[in-house]
Amino acid sequence: MFEIQLMGVAPGEQLGAKEREIVSRCGCVVASNRHRRLVADCGVEIISIAPVAAAIATIATRLAEMDVAVLASGDPLFFGIGRTLLAKFGPERVSVHPAFSSMQFACARFKEVWDDVAVVSLHGRDAAGLAARVMAHDKVFCFTDRVNSPDVVAQAILDACAGINAADLAADYTVWVGENLGGDDERITKGTLLEIAAAKFADLNVMLLKRASTGLVNEVVFGLGEEEIEHSRGLITKDEVRAASLHQLRLPRGGVLWDVGAGSGSVGLEAARLCPELKVYAVERNPAELANIRANCRKFGVYNLTVIEGAAPASLAGLPSPDRVFVGGSGGNLAGIIEFAAARLPQGGRVVVNGVIEKTKNDAPLLLHKQGLKVTISEIAIQRRCFPENIEKKMNPIAIMVGEK
Repeated sequence: MFEIQLMGVAPGEQLGAKEREIVSRCGCVVASNRHRRLVADCGVEIISIAPVAAAIATIATRLAEMDVAVLASGDPLFFGIGRTLLAKFGPERVSVHPAFSSMQFACARFKEVWDDVAVVSLHGRDAAGLAARVMAHDKVFCFTDRVNSPDVVAQAILDACAGINAADLAADYTVWVGENLGGDDERITKGTLLEIAAAKFADLNVMLLKRASTGLVNEVVFGLGEEEIEHSRGLITKDEVRAASLHQLRLPRGGVLWDVGAGSGSVGLEAARLCPELKVYAVERNPAELANIRANCRKFGVYNLTVIEGAAPASLAGLPSPDRVFVGGSGGNLAGIIEFAAARLPQGGRVVVNGVIEKTKNDAPLLLHKQGLKVTISEIAIQRRCFPENIEKKMNPIAIMVGEK
C-alpha cells in the first residue's frame, strides 16, 4: 500500500539530505510555490498544493500507483495540512517527518519560553472577534495572515482597550514579530502595541503578545453577585433572575448576542464570560450606565463585549445579525425592538424579554407572537432571607418571556 510522506520544512526554507532522499523515492511531490525550489532537482513531478481541495483529489488518485510526498511549513501537525491528510487518508497511510514549528523557532529568537503560551490562528478569522480572541490570554502566540497582520492585530487591541477606557491595559502589552524566520532577510521586532500598529511587516510572519497577568485565572466563571457588578441606583438584573434569563437564552458557544437596554450590562457580562467565543453587543443610551458597562468589562477582563451607545432599535441597524437577543429595557420602544430583532433572527434563535411592570408583562407576549415566534412565559418571585438573622426581603415578581423562531 502506497503512503503519503508528509515532510516538514524548517524556518529558513531548508530541507535536509534525509528528507530529500525520501522525496526522491516518491512518484510525485505536492508543494507550495515557495517550496518548489527545494525539490526542483529531485527528479519528481511537482504538483501545486493550492487549491488544497484539488491537491487532495490529485493525491488520492496518485496514491493508487505511487508514494506521494507533501511539503509543509514547520510541523505539519501544528496548525498545518497534517490534520486534513490524516482525516482524509487515515494515519496508516501518512508518515510524518516534522521540522521545528515556526512557534518554536520564533520563541527561540524572542528568547521567551513557550510552554505557557496560548496559541491562536487568525487565518481567515472575522475581524469583529479579533481582539477578543487575543485578549482572552495573558501570553498568546498568533499565526497571522495577510489580512490579520501584526499591525491590524495591534490596532484591534488598541481599539478594544479604548472602547472600555482601558489605556493602562494597552500599555501593559509587549509584542514581538518575527518575519521571514531563518532566512537571509529575517527580522525580529519588539515593541508596544502603538509601535507595532504603526509598522508594516512582510507577509511571512508570526507574533507573540505578552501582558502583565490579569489575575483572573481562578476567578468565578458564572455567578457574579450584584454587589460585585458596577451599577446605578440598584438598577441591575437580580442574581436569581439573571441566572434564569441566561438559562432561557440557551447560549450558543459562538455567534452573536444583543443585550438591549443593557443597563449595567450584567446579563451580557455573564454571557460573555460563559462563552468566550460569543460576540456580545451591549446596547445602552444612558451615559452613567455606559460607564458602568465599561468599568465592568475592565474589572472582569471581558473583551468579547462591545459597547453600543444609543437607543434601540435604531442603534441595532449596523450590528451583525443576532443568534440571541435579551431585552432588559426598551425605553418605550418594545414593539420596534421585538419587530427588528425577530426579522434578523435565524431559525432557532431566541428573544428573551424581562418584564417588571404590568404593561411589559402584558405587551411582550403579544408582540413576540405577532412576529411568529413560539412564546413561553415564566414568572419568578424572589424572597431572600439571611440566616441566622432571619432578615427577609421580598421582590416584585419578574416575568421572563421567551420568543423562539
